Amino acid sequence: MTIDEPRVIRSRDRVLPHPSHRIPILGDLWDLHVTDSSQWGMRGAQKYGPIYERKILGARVTYVSGPDLVAAVNNEANWAKFLGVPIRDLRSIAGDGLFTAHNSEANWAKAHAILAPAFTQTAMRTYHDAMVQTTRKLLQYWDKQGADTWFDIPADMNKLALEIIGRVAFGYEFDSFADNEPHDLVVRILRSMRYINRAAYSHPLVEATVFRGERDQHREDVETIHSIVDDIVANRRAGRSQGAQGDLLDLMFTTVDPESGEGLSDENIRNQILTFLVAGQETSAGVLAFALHYLSIHPEVANKVRGEVEVICPDGDLTFDQVGKLRYLRRVVDETLRLWPVAPGYFRKARHDTMVGDHPFEAGEWVFIVLLQLHRDKAWGEDAEEFDPDRWTRGQRPADLYNLYKPFGTGMRACIGRQFAYHEILVVLASIVRERDFGPRPGYELRVDETISLKPADLYTTIMGRD
Repeated sequence: MTIDEPRVIRSRDRVLPHPSHRIPILGDLWDLHVTDSSQWGMRGAQKYGPIYERKILGARVTYVSGPDLVAAVNNEANWAKFLGVPIRDLRSIAGDGLFTAHNSEANWAKAHAILAPAFTQTAMRTYHDAMVQTTRKLLQYWDKQGADTWFDIPADMNKLALEIIGRVAFGYEFDSFADNEPHDLVVRILRSMRYINRAAYSHPLVEATVFRGERDQHREDVETIHSIVDDIVANRRAGRSQGAQGDLLDLMFTTVDPESGEGLSDENIRNQILTFLVAGQETSAGVLAFALHYLSIHPEVANKVRGEVEVICPDGDLTFDQVGKLRYLRRVVDETLRLWPVAPGYFRKARHDTMVGDHPFEAGEWVFIVLLQLHRDKAWGEDAEEFDPDRWTRGQRPADLYNLYKPFGTGMRACIGRQFAYHEILVVLASIVRERDFGPRPGYELRVDETISLKPADLYTTIMGRD
């Protein structure tokens, strides 16, 4: 090769750190962790460095967490979103919804154009009251349980987030606070996500034999999930003569894609609703649960949040305009998402032959961005493992924040509901902290449950009204 010749990109020339004792054919199979794959990916990055790989039955899986390398992979000119596993298998539930659609599917661009206006600041104002009222129902639900109750925070945050998205997205109330048990839809979605997270790394023959019962339950769950949402859509269509509701479902019924002139089919509307439930409701609930955990073990932070809320909103319910003034609480949320981005990573696929640092990747090869480690990079400071909202103050946060903080993904396929999620989380946390005291269970140490998204495991706190 002369100096003028371009470098030939060949994946076989890529040599990366990897687990020791690699076995022929099986590769690094014995190093595979299924139930905590995201945390396993983070531990691998801490052990092997900012880019490393595992081989599982001949398939190469590359993990990227170094800021410079992540920036290269986030370059839209060279890389694009890739579903990967287990996100690809989530299509069994949400089909070609916004989160699970392939880049090439026409319904992604169509739905994005139709739904984008629903996530503007103007639209957000119309959702605010529903968020406040639903949070009020949660507080009333807690009051009925008694002062000596240990509250299951992840479960209650799921109830709350389900009610909010139900009201805002499709004008439906699940009556989650009428029963101590979670709604059947939540039970089935969580069970399906847990199954998908595990089975993504399995083999069809294993699923048809060893895990046949789980597989059949998953198929039944998906069928029931679809049936519940199809009924919501059908009943709403039947009641259209009563007038528009002004929610996301109404928008999907009445709006067409300006480029194609086409609307969304009922099947795709169902997929979008399930996207809101899986990628929206589940993730918001996770952030709220993690945040309440940190506030319960850091009373000084909770008191500072409470003081801020009381100054900004001394009386009555929080208004829409007041939410944007909760700057310290926003730092608490950002710090929570830094340590535990509930969508803990994302996949990227090379559009063409390219380089990531000194490492060659052929067109079509993919990598996984390990957000759990990127968000703990040394650029965040020597105490990057610690919860500290003050690291978000001006002058203390990293200069290259754009490439170091990606809890909502990147590029054109980043989460469309980011501002919705922030507003919802701030409203809920402000209301809870202002009106309730809460404390952790003695001796509790944070453990994280993975069902594609992340949430605290076995997190219980006391909830008490404030005098």
